[in-house]
Amino acid sequence: MMGTPTHCPYCALQCGMTLSRDGAGGAARDTVRVEPRDDVPAGRGGLCQKGWTAAELLTVPDRLTAPMMRRGRDAPLEPCTWDEALGRVAAEAERLGALHGPDAVAVFGGGGLTNEKAYQLGKFARVALGTSQIDYNGRFCMSSAAAASGRALGMDRGLPGPVTDLAASGAVLLAGGNPAETMPPFMRHLTEMRAGGGALVVVDPRRTATARQADLHLQPAPGTDIALANGLLHLVIAEGRADGDYIAARTTGFGAVRTAVNAYWPERVERITGVPVPLMREAVRLLARAGRAHVLTGRGAEQHARGTDTVSAFINLALALGLPGRAGSGYGCLTGQGNGQGGREHGQKADQLPGYRRIDDPAARAHVAGVWGVDPDSLPGPGRSAQELLSALGTPGGPKALLVFGSNPLVSAPRAAAVEERLGALDLLVVADFVPSETARRADVALPAAQWAEESGTMTNLEGRVLRRRRAVPPPDGVRTDLEIIGALAARLGAPGEWSTDPAEVFAELRRAGAGGAADYSGITYERIEAEGGVFWPCPSQDHPGTPRPYLDRFPTPDGRARFVPVEHHGPAEDVDAGYPVYLTTGRVLAQYQSGAQTRRVPALAEAAPGPFAELHPDLAARLGIEDGGEVRVESRRGAVTVRARFSDAIRDDTVFIPFHWAGEGRANLLTNPALDPVSRMPEFKVCAVRLGPAR
Repeated sequence: MMGTPTHCPYCALQCGMTLSRDGAGGAARDTVRVEPRDDVPAGRGGLCQKGWTAAELLTVPDRLTAPMMRRGRDAPLEPCTWDEALGRVAAEAERLGALHGPDAVAVFGGGGLTNEKAYQLGKFARVALGTSQIDYNGRFCMSSAAAASGRALGMDRGLPGPVTDLAASGAVLLAGGNPAETMPPFMRHLTEMRAGGGALVVVDPRRTATARQADLHLQPAPGTDIALANGLLHLVIAEGRADGDYIAARTTGFGAVRTAVNAYWPERVERITGVPVPLMREAVRLLARAGRAHVLTGRGAEQHARGTDTVSAFINLALALGLPGRAGSGYGCLTGQGNGQGGREHGQKADQLPGYRRIDDPAARAHVAGVWGVDPDSLPGPGRSAQELLSALGTPGGPKALLVFGSNPLVSAPRAAAVEERLGALDLLVVADFVPSETARRADVALPAAQWAEESGTMTNLEGRVLRRRRAVPPPDGVRTDLEIIGALAARLGAPGEWSTDPAEVFAELRRAGAGGAADYSGITYERIEAEGGVFWPCPSQDHPGTPRPYLDRFPTPDGRARFVPVEHHGPAEDVDAGYPVYLTTGRVLAQYQSGAQTRRVPALAEAAPGPFAELHPDLAARLGIEDGGEVRVESRRGAVTVRARFSDAIRDDTVFIPFHWAGEGRANLLTNPALDPVSRMPEFKVCAVRLGPAR
């Protein structure tokens, strides 16, 4: 029995695991076993329940194993040959492009795709289709943190150093993250920090599993994080805790931020946020006393119509304390999806080319076009962001066809009912997936794709460490990898250049295309990853050691300094009122992941978290006549859901929480607000106004 070392298919911690199976061939697929690996520092030999049951994804009973196609608008999906499926996709893409222009065909990717697939998908859109209309579901995940990090620190990379640095930290402030449920092995680093005398401060409207382990929990009203961060910075300055020498030597713009936060005196911030002044003062004391400290943000702080400004406010706090650019300290964000970091570096975002280059930069276009063997002028410009792209489908001037790889927007996108309408207005919807997700079931053509353990490639975890994913079992007969699907379509469309289906060859091309960019992988090879257990980017040459801790000498900005950015509190895009008097916030639970397309099919996970619920405070329930365990109807201006009520005193009495992993009548994103951040184009998933009462 041989074991294949690889990584978990779920979150960006990318915990190590070994997959073992008896015998060989397809018949052995039901004997695949998972064992944790202790040679991956981020996971420290741990796995959560999702990781332990990951092998069950390989044998889900409704696995797609043959292409499916509708032979009429209202006809059912029926099995067809690969030749028929690919032929129809290519013919329709050419027909629609000829009628409406190249932007008539759009592409929607995913943050779980390997680096190779994310790269090839971006190339396919720009070269084979000639479309500017490509974005991905990572826009719903990391875009606000990416935008804020870029403008303040000059680069977007999740953590400021290896995750193991957290254990030696004196304090960690975590705003809007719940790793105890979303990436449980991560908590080992925070537990070790606390055991060594460090303090954990959690900012969250709910007393989550993570907040229950904190030394201090700040519980602001949803949508008030900017006011809170500005208030903490006000106290840092007023109490003389700012690092003046660091600010003078390594930053610019502090004066404007100091003036801005003068208006956020403690008592005012308490009125806005509901966080008591003594708790704010204690948070500042814990951070300032620590020799090393980290300020971290998660989706709770970022998924707002002012998410970029929210992250900027927390980066300002970190800069005032002198944290970024010091070993063992800094600002970072907890990347969510498995390749949320790498997935946004290689060209599947609407405004980017490989290497984290801007698509409107002439030098970037010339470099990448040279690698691709095309004229730079043939490359399209920036396209629509994810939510704008989904909203434009089937409209006059919008895309008429959509190709989806590794995403389930019918469940994961905000204002989901409107997204469903737009998908229904398309001439052609194509979905490549390994299961019939809710989006795949709406497709005109569904293409069966290989999944995590059936293909090789690289992933970049939340630290910026590039890791190897190794094929452990063959895909079922009739199933193709995404690289094979993209290559076959490129050939049918007569696309110029090379379209290898070998991940190693695609990675070699990715390295050339990204060379010299902010996310430079050119010095990273499969052999180095094997030998070193992963390599940190940027790594511009094969004799470069990689960069586990950027910013130590200078920030990658024109003057080498980090930038303070003044920001103001504006509240949520949709505040509560008499008609909709309760805040809704959404998030995850331990046993489920993303849209649930994978985890809802694993029996142990479905049993642990069988369906959606509305978590609300008993006092709020009493005012509304809602019974614990009874059905409750929650309604926003965009839709309504009916779910079970779950009482908890861990949530504010003006707020209701619904997890977003389920489809159907409990689909949380029927309610959420698609209002967009003006910089990152992130929708406001984390707060909107609702009304609720017993379901009748």
